Amino acid sequence: MIPLIDLARWRDGDRAAVAAETDAALRESGFLMVSGHGVSVELRARVRAAGKRFFALSAEQKAPYTAPVSGRGWIPMGREANAFYGMEADAGRADLKESYTLGRDHRTGNAELDEAWFKPNVWPAEVPELADLCDQYAREIRALNEVLLTICATALGLPEDWFVERSRNSPHTFNINRYPPLSETGTPREGQFRVGAHTDWGMLTVLDRQVGYGGLQIQTLTGEWIDAPHVENAFTINVGDLLSRWTGDRWRSTRHRVLPPPSESPSEELVSLIMFMEADFDTLVTPLPAPIGHRQDYPPVLAADYFLERSNAATVG
Repeated sequence: MIPLIDLARWRDGDRAAVAAETDAALRESGFLMVSGHGVSVELRARVRAAGKRFFALSAEQKAPYTAPVSGRGWIPMGREANAFYGMEADAGRADLKESYTLGRDHRTGNAELDEAWFKPNVWPAEVPELADLCDQYAREIRALNEVLLTICATALGLPEDWFVERSRNSPHTFNINRYPPLSETGTPREGQFRVGAHTDWGMLTVLDRQVGYGGLQIQTLTGEWIDAPHVENAFTINVGDLLSRWTGDRWRSTRHRVLPPPSESPSEELVSLIMFMEADFDTLVTPLPAPIGHRQDYPPVLAADYFLERSNAATVG
């Protein structure tokens, strides 16, 4: 259901097959895994270790870096509750996680956009190595995202740079998510998760995750929840709502969740590195015409307006 695609095949010229496999995966599940991406295991481990150093600080030490959802800095546990689009987030069942959230260091030349969406990152003085590590990681994931967008455009029969050209000035959100152990969170409430069931908001999500009992699940077309497969050193990629809308629902933005901390392993602590990739925020997104798109009845929406609506809905405290 979620295939593994080796990007070395794309680089070696097997482009039509890779594009067709990507299209099939994004139609069926909205998810795929990619290997051969070129992002080193060492870099990912160092980012994760620096993130864990920050999370190990006391609440008093972390407090000066507190940020809102979609802000820059520390989002404590209890501040965010993910929910299905159109449903109100339940503050009483906030996600059982804490995050350090970062954005793109970039200027578009549009002063209004830059002020709203490219605010400076906040770096904790207690973990001085975090800034350089995260900047390097973000650069490498953005390069990977360009490859993925090129494959996506090819899969749809568009010019190879069609999506790339519409995302050169895009922001991104980089979350280091810590999922604390059961011994720290206490028993979850009924219906409470590390990350509640939701869909992502933007274009593509690039996830580097650790496998565990309380891991990632996705919802099938029949409504069943299944454990997402894990392949060592592969990234998990999924479609966000905006890309799904742009393709007229050809590609699925699939509901997914992260299970609560498990009683089977009360000391299990996981850290995920998540890059949420966006389109240029001054882009008017209109569904692609048939035969690419399956629906054309979505009204045009400005990418920035769509993102702001979704961000506000996820903030609970």
